[in-house]
Amino acid sequence: MKKEHIDHRTLQVTGRQYNARRCFVCGLDNPFGLHAHFYETETGELVALCTPDERHQSYPHHLHGGIASALLDETIGRAISIGSTDTIWGVTMELTLKYRRPVPYGEEIKVVGRIDRDRGRLFEGSGEIILSDGSIAVTAKGLFMKQRADQIAGDAFVEDEWGFISDEPLPETIEL
Repeated sequence: MKKEHIDHRTLQVTGRQYNARRCFVCGLDNPFGLHAHFYETETGELVALCTPDERHQSYPHHLHGGIASALLDETIGRAISIGSTDTIWGVTMELTLKYRRPVPYGEEIKVVGRIDRDRGRLFEGSGEIILSDGSIAVTAKGLFMKQRADQIAGDAFVEDEWGFISDEPLPETIEL
């Protein structure tokens, strides 16, 4: 039987991850982006918070499935950097999603990502998009390759695009 709702949990926030300038998912200067904020938790999971709007729709009042995929892709891929002093990212090799219910826009959603198996250079991760009522809308599993930011985009990534901290206050806890 499919799990329809997340088990209610209160997670202690242990840190915040940086944002970029123009990234579609986390870019603070992207006028069309999702402006997601990423929080590391005591459980070793990463939680992204964002509020998609009508620019992100497919059908009226529903988030586009490709954007749901992008949110899960980035959240799971970033989870590998929890506790690391290096800027390590997960480059997606394979991502499988199950769409269980529509994701509305105009309300905050929570995207959870975790590492299920670290295989050295590769890792397996999973996650879900959780709606405001606690229901699970989309689940994902994927295979990722670890890479440093400079391997992905060179010095421009670090100097011009990365390392910006939102002025949003750091929450003490996140309710799932």
